[in-house]
Amino acid sequence: MAKEAVVLLNMGGPNNLQEVEMFLTNMFNDKNILTMKSDLVRKFVGGMITFSRTESSQEIYRQLGGKSPIVGHTKSLVEKLQEKLGKNIIVDFAMRYTPPFANEVIQRLNDAKVEKIYLIPLYPQQSSTTTKSSLEDFEEKYHKNDGDAILVEIKHFFENKTYNKSVIETIKDKVGDSDYRDFDIIFSAHGLPKKIIKAGDVYEKHVSKHVEILTKMMKTQKMDFHDIHLAYQSKVGPLEWLKPSLEDKLKVVRNRGIIVVPIAFTIDNSETDFELEIEYREIAENLGFKDYRVCRCPNDSELFVDALCEIYKKMK
Repeated sequence: MAKEAVVLLNMGGPNNLQEVEMFLTNMFNDKNILTMKSDLVRKFVGGMITFSRTESSQEIYRQLGGKSPIVGHTKSLVEKLQEKLGKNIIVDFAMRYTPPFANEVIQRLNDAKVEKIYLIPLYPQQSSTTTKSSLEDFEEKYHKNDGDAILVEIKHFFENKTYNKSVIETIKDKVGDSDYRDFDIIFSAHGLPKKIIKAGDVYEKHVSKHVEILTKMMKTQKMDFHDIHLAYQSKVGPLEWLKPSLEDKLKVVRNRGIIVVPIAFTIDNSETDFELEIEYREIAENLGFKDYRVCRCPNDSELFVDALCEIYKKMK
C-alpha cells in the first residue's frame, strides 16, 4: 500500500458550460482574489461580478469546445507522472474552483491511509492569489477531514532547470525553421492589481527573475531574438494593474514577428487558448503584424514530467 502521495494543485476550469457560474462564484469568493476584509462585502461584490460575466464567459468556453482544456491536460500529466514515479506513490490532482475539489481527493488519500502528502501547486512563481490560495484550501480541508498525514509543500519552482528546459522547448517548437532574428519574444504573465503587490506579494519579483533565467538560457543556445519583452495580460476592473499590459507592449513592437510565451501558466487554459490565441491575435493583426505565434504551455511534456519528479524528490 502506498505511503506517500503527490498532489498537483491548480485553479481549475469549467468541465462544461453549466460549471462556468460555479467557477466564477468560487473564484470571486476567494479571500485571496477579492481581498476586502468583510465576507459579506466580498460575497456581494463577487456575486455582482459573477452575474455580469457568466454569459460572456460561457461564450468563451463554447468557442473552446464547451469546457476548459485545463482538466484534460492535467489528467494526462498525472498519468505520465504516475507512470514515472511508480505504483508505490499515489499521484492525484485537486482544483481550486471546479471539480475535482480537494475534499474528493482527500477522501481517496484518507481511504488509502497515506502517511505523507507532497503538495505541488502548478504555478512556477509564487503568489497569494494562486499558490497561497491553493495550499490554504487543501490544508484547511485536509484538517477538517481529520487527516493525519504529514503535509509537505513547495511554493515556487521557476528556478528548476528541467522545467525551464521544457519552456525553452515550447519556444523552439513555435519558432520552427524560422529565423529568431525575425521575431521579438514577449513573455506574458497573468496580471495582478498593484495593491496586491504593494501588500507584499512576491509574484512580480519572481516573474522578473524567471524572465532573466530564460533570457540567459536562450542566449547560451543562440536563440537570438531581435528583442525580449515582459508584459502582463488579463487586466479587468478600474484598479491599477502591473504594467506594461500586453496590448500596450504590442503597440510599441513594430514591423516584425511576435512570439508570445505564457510564462505564468504550466497548463493551457482559457487565458492561453482563448485570450492569447484569439483575442490578442486579433489585436496584433489589427496593428499590422503578419506573424503572431503563441507558445503552448509545457502541459504533459516529458521534460515537465521530469521536472515534477525532481521537485518531488527535492521535497523529500
